[in-house]
Amino acid sequence: MGQKTHPLGFRVGVTEVHRSRWYAPKALFAELLVEDYRIRQYVDKRLNRTPPFAAVSDIHIERTREELTVLVKTARPGLVIGPKGAEIDRLSQDLMALTGRKVSIKILEINSPDTNAALIGEAIGEQMKKRANFRRLLKQRCEAAMQNGAKGVRIQVSGRLGGAEMSRRFDTRLGSIPLSTLQANVDYACIHAGTTYGIIGVKVWVYKGMYTDAEEEQLDSRAAGARARARGRR
Repeated sequence: MGQKTHPLGFRVGVTEVHRSRWYAPKALFAELLVEDYRIRQYVDKRLNRTPPFAAVSDIHIERTREELTVLVKTARPGLVIGPKGAEIDRLSQDLMALTGRKVSIKILEINSPDTNAALIGEAIGEQMKKRANFRRLLKQRCEAAMQNGAKGVRIQVSGRLGGAEMSRRFDTRLGSIPLSTLQANVDYACIHAGTTYGIIGVKVWVYKGMYTDAEEEQLDSRAAGARARARGRR
């Protein structure tokens, strides 16, 4: 038996936060859970599967008693917002009609899409639909992620690769992927690509370093800024 666990679920409550942040009594919980699923499905179909293809990687949902807040993580915030905010207003109206609640949408920009597991998986899936060579494609994506600051990458594809009669599994990895280390910042995504031969599964793991290292770097940068300001005052 394989001892496999989801990298996000393994770290939730320790170093990662929940993707849905709200509290509800037992009678309402199931209804709100299904509503969260429908919101995510709708936003993904609206922004990722149809134009403008806004490269949305993650959707966080927060609720208060009166308001529903949807946080959209995207590499192309301009396409989500639209000219003069037209697209985001239209999306807000659609979500209000879907949920029957007041909805506010916040946009979070992804600064490095080459190290985001969901966006890497989506890009590979799109290329495989166009019958690209999967070996070269996986190697290029791994190298691009390592060049943009990742400390380790693993990409696995499975299915009828290259139109073969029998399905198989192929994976490429560079660097280290410490999956059992709770303090390791490991981004994970599983994407399904519908090709003419059938469904191809794409799994991506990206190791971005330790959470403790990132916190120390932030503290060091704050201290350096304070020292610089102090020198300037003299």
